[in-house]
Amino acid sequence: MREFTAVSLFCGAGGLDMGFDRAGYKTIWANDFDQDACKTHRSWSSAEVVCGDISKIDYSTIPASDVILGGFPCQGFSLSGPRKIDDSRNVLYKHYVKLVRQNKPLAFIGENVKGLLTMGGGQIIDAIIADFADCGYDVFYKLVNAKNFGVPQDRERVIIVGFRKDLNVKDFNLPDTNGESMTLREAIGDMPEAKPGDVCDASYSSRYMSRNRKRGWDEVAYTVPAMAKQVTLWPGSPDMEKMGTDLWKFGSGGFTRRLSWREVAAIQTFPKDLEFAGELTSIYKQIGNAVPVKLAEFVANYIRPYLEQAGK
Repeated sequence: MREFTAVSLFCGAGGLDMGFDRAGYKTIWANDFDQDACKTHRSWSSAEVVCGDISKIDYSTIPASDVILGGFPCQGFSLSGPRKIDDSRNVLYKHYVKLVRQNKPLAFIGENVKGLLTMGGGQIIDAIIADFADCGYDVFYKLVNAKNFGVPQDRERVIIVGFRKDLNVKDFNLPDTNGESMTLREAIGDMPEAKPGDVCDASYSSRYMSRNRKRGWDEVAYTVPAMAKQVTLWPGSPDMEKMGTDLWKFGSGGFTRRLSWREVAAIQTFPKDLEFAGELTSIYKQIGNAVPVKLAEFVANYIRPYLEQAGK
């Protein structure tokens, strides 16, 4: 099996990169501005990880590769926050476009939140697709839910895939599922009780208490957020009770706590023994911002036959 090389922008702790590495690719260079995320990435990867602002990096130092990966920052696109077309974070994908244009990989893969598809009445996704097409790529995108790919979590994300035009890929569509599923019981049911220092113990805001925050053992988790205090409840907690419109309370008859960072890492399908750098809030942030490893691995395997056309 041919080993394709990869370069990764906005790599974070490396969920996207790890999935591709598991599928037989080799990440050779990666970048993020978060120092803790870069330390985490270095702990499991052999890639050269360059920590710093992508806009200040000399692009001539970034090696050529078969694929370019990038979960470009999505906060400006998210349905959970202000959706500003002129949000400065929304133009960070331009740096990704610049590298694709310069290095001409066989393919590129991007990941973003569901809100990207409707922002600006669809103008943002159209502009992103047009920018990549102008680099010489046939571009496809699909909204998928990670729970349909063996990830124990409801997590809808847009996967953008572009193939260099000489590969002549005119018909590409990620499937809705690979037929795999996993419950919280299967994912974290055998983990030891969380240590107090591994669980965010911040107070619960009115926003937190505005809706149910607990899924049961035989369900999948809610979407893992990047903000520690918004992390949902451990499935062993008592069921929450609805008190009124946008108002819930914790149930009685047991111990209520948030999921620990080790549990949310497992829900994101990171290895259970992977250690993350930084303080607790930073660790939760790294995990919440990541692409689920198993979803990334599926995408990596699914695009491989298209890449193997090159040179034939």
